[in-house]
Amino acid sequence: VQVQASGGGLVQPGGSLRLSCAASGNIFRINTMGWYRQAPGKQRELVATITTGGSTTYADSVKGRFTISRDNAKKTVYLQMNSLNPEDTNVYYCKADIRPSTYTRYADYWGQGTQVTVSS
Repeated sequence: VQVQASGGGLVQPGGSLRLSCAASGNIFRINTMGWYRQAPGKQRELVATITTGGSTTYADSVKGRFTISRDNAKKTVYLQMNSLNPEDTNVYYCKADIRPSTYTRYADYWGQGTQVTVSS
């Protein structure tokens, strides 16, 4: 099982970015998918999560600016980030709760991280 994130980059304050994260490999079922972020020297924090049925949660700091969505057929989760500010500068990680087969349990699989830098 692999989880691959993409879409980071440099953007000016007030700008937008869209992150994508695709799961691949031997996958029987995917439960919750989500995005987290981590600044140097700080703990990784939750940004947003989405269940298979589409229920979402957001950190207070991103509510109204970020939108998480998923395409179950493509095993992909997205994070649309609008009105970005310098405090959003972080490495963003995706996580997927995956059950690889009927013989295994669910486990958390993390993507490699993608850098988002908000600066003028």
